[in-house]
Amino acid sequence: MKSPVNKLPTEILPGIFAFPPNREILGGTAYLIATPLENVLVDSPAWNDVNQQFIADRGGVKWLAISHRGGIGQTTAIATELGCEVIIQEQEAYLLPEIKVTTFQQKFDLNDSIHAIWTPGHSPGSACFYYAGAGGVLFTGRHLLPDQFGAAVPLRTAKTFHWLRQLRSVDAIWRQFPSQQPLSHICPGANTGLLRGKGSILIES
Repeated sequence: MKSPVNKLPTEILPGIFAFPPNREILGGTAYLIATPLENVLVDSPAWNDVNQQFIADRGGVKWLAISHRGGIGQTTAIATELGCEVIIQEQEAYLLPEIKVTTFQQKFDLNDSIHAIWTPGHSPGSACFYYAGAGGVLFTGRHLLPDQFGAAVPLRTAKTFHWLRQLRSVDAIWRQFPSQQPLSHICPGANTGLLRGKGSILIES
């Protein structure tokens, strides 16, 4: 029997690539944001030859942004090999004791166009990452996930840390968009099969 072929990441929006679901992060989806100045990974893709070469062909990455503890995967190996900086909300930094990480409390600017936002609830250090390109894109980890109709909603699971806090975080983040910043798409960190090939959740204006 032949070994399974690792699939290439898919460009779902201009400069935004979704990696195939990664079993090491419970079937989660990691993303690469490719910008003219620097590239950013959101959560850990499977660390195989295909993904390594894909990232190398695009000049590596500056940041590896972790949306929640379940997105860590092989962060240590990735950061060590790529020499990139890791950002994670301060309450979950202890889960990466072998590498130096950048932590934040409420918000953090990775650069002029990518920002971290603390959204506790799914986990204590759950965070979303906002990218100002492509009309405004929010990478939500497991904070907001597609439901059976493809809408972005909070989903309570056995791993949910604090459901009421998550609901408050959802209300707070919806108040930010689009009143303060434009938002056209949500890229969830799991359940992407429910998007039925669309790649992202389109936010109607």
